[in-house]
Amino acid sequence: MTPADVSVDLQKRIYSLMVLMKAADDRLSKGISTGELMCVYWPSRGQEAIAAAMGVCLRADDQLVTTYRGLHDLIGKGVPLEEIYGEMLGRTLGASRGKGGTMHIANPDKGVMLCTGIVGAGPPVAVGLAMAAKRKGLDRVTVVSFGDGATNTGSFHEAANMAALWNLPVIFLCQNNLYAEMTPTRDTMKLEQVADRAAGYGMPGVRVDGNDPLAVASALDDALQRARGGQGPTLLECVTFRFRGHYFGDRMPYIPNDQLSAAMAADPVPRFRNHLVAAGICGEDEIDRIETEASATVETALSAVLSADSPSAEELDRDVYASPLTFPV
Repeated sequence: MTPADVSVDLQKRIYSLMVLMKAADDRLSKGISTGELMCVYWPSRGQEAIAAAMGVCLRADDQLVTTYRGLHDLIGKGVPLEEIYGEMLGRTLGASRGKGGTMHIANPDKGVMLCTGIVGAGPPVAVGLAMAAKRKGLDRVTVVSFGDGATNTGSFHEAANMAALWNLPVIFLCQNNLYAEMTPTRDTMKLEQVADRAAGYGMPGVRVDGNDPLAVASALDDALQRARGGQGPTLLECVTFRFRGHYFGDRMPYIPNDQLSAAMAADPVPRFRNHLVAAGICGEDEIDRIETEASATVETALSAVLSADSPSAEELDRDVYASPLTFPV
């Protein structure tokens, strides 16, 4: 699939997801700044195009492994915002009933199998899920999302090697925001492109503009077709930027002002908005409606979460030991 092949309906859906991701991040950031909300948060603002493209390309039965910087990924895969906010704010509406926090949000029913706070820990888990799908003969693909820094960990390299060796249906999706915590990518690897690492494992490595959701959707669709066709994994590098630093409250002294200004001037949300209007896909009224609906969805979810209880003392030992419940593997 080429970017031009993305249908009008899918482009509208992509924008709706991008706007919801932005609104959710903005509202959370505003609440923390004013003292209205209290939680630890790793913002995904600026990386919406990648997760929105993923949201329209993945099937409901496809699985996702993501990271602590995963608000946008979770929204893209369909996790209700009440469950996301609820977990972040420690309320019983959370995906883990408010006990896991920002780093540990999962919803197997939506295909979100893991959020991890350990850099590079996701790829081996995703390989295991992909291996299970292959052994069971399931037409299912696992996508694992991580940052550029994770590609310097041994766990990433071992997972990539195993996935390629066994032709597993997994996609390694690197959201390269150019900084591993506070260190620029150029100081952590000799290669200029993360995608070039794929050659060492005999799998395709593809690099795209991570701020262009149509380019991401096109590359992701190709990788999904390869995986479903038994041709094995793909390393997909999506180059983007994070606008609010490594963690919320990060003053970002390590990012040059001109680099940050240029990145924010290329904000993927208004960029795609302008594309939709210029291409005649959406009029201003429809765009305004999409944005209004996103804001309303965020406020409704936040209101429900703030009205919910915090976990009780009886929850302390719940979910600690195995139960008869089974989840899709």
